[in-house]
Amino acid sequence: MKEIKLFCPATIANLSCGFDVLGLCLDNAGDEMIVRKVAQKGVRITKIEGADLPLETEKNVSGVAALAMLETLDVDCGFEIEIYKHIKAGSGIGSSAASSAGAVFGINELLGRPYSRKDLVQFAMQGEKLASGNAHADNVAPALLGGFTLVRSYAPLDIIRIDSPEELFATVVHPQIELKTSDARSVLKQNVSLKSAIMQWGNVGGLVAGLYTKDYDLIGRSLHDEIVEPLRSVLIPGFDQIKQTAYENGALGSGISGSGPSIFALSRGEETANQIAKAMSDVYEKMNLPYEIHVSKINPDGVRVL
Repeated sequence: MKEIKLFCPATIANLSCGFDVLGLCLDNAGDEMIVRKVAQKGVRITKIEGADLPLETEKNVSGVAALAMLETLDVDCGFEIEIYKHIKAGSGIGSSAASSAGAVFGINELLGRPYSRKDLVQFAMQGEKLASGNAHADNVAPALLGGFTLVRSYAPLDIIRIDSPEELFATVVHPQIELKTSDARSVLKQNVSLKSAIMQWGNVGGLVAGLYTKDYDLIGRSLHDEIVEPLRSVLIPGFDQIKQTAYENGALGSGISGSGPSIFALSRGEETANQIAKAMSDVYEKMNLPYEIHVSKINPDGVRVL
């Protein structure tokens, strides 16, 4: 096999209570990528469509992730990468993670899978470090593993994959403004109160327990962010109204997707998810703010071959 075409899924990170440690994989929103094995050593980005991103390998997240992986392998070939972006940069649904995860997954497939999907996360994280200044795994882990993922530890890296309850759906609205992850991180405090931390720990545990027991009400009660959302929500137009509208239309919970500006809602059943999408759309229509909206089941597989 000399060439592989991939679907590189969008993701929702943080999930309110799980800053930098929780994420989920979306099913019908994502990029496409072609990875090709060539004789000339190294990694080259030969084409990017849909976004104005650098072709230089060391300045592109997919190139950086691929190089990090190849540094650990003795291979007598190189790789070309074509990227077809459908996830907008700065949207809050894992644009850089999709590219990073796709690159390492594709190369791994063409080399006969020397690494497991979980092993690939450490390399994809280097693309995230280029994009945001921080090698976080809450987007690349679900992009590679599918379902929900929990990063129990970064040192050493310890990731737990969690299956999604069957009827769980995500609705994500992206107001058409760009909010860079690095900028969204700059508003965060480096220290939090013990009271807030205790509340956040309880919600992380509750969300994980809710996923394992398929307790939708517990999932909803746990989707509360005591620490990050109050600081970041002011950067997102109409945030409070969108969140309230989601609850009024049946959402289990709602919050900022990743670093924003996208806002997610989780719900039980596709019909409710679509109802939430309509209500969210109405809010931004009245504000005359352009937006994109996605309704998706949870993707159990992560990056996949097309």
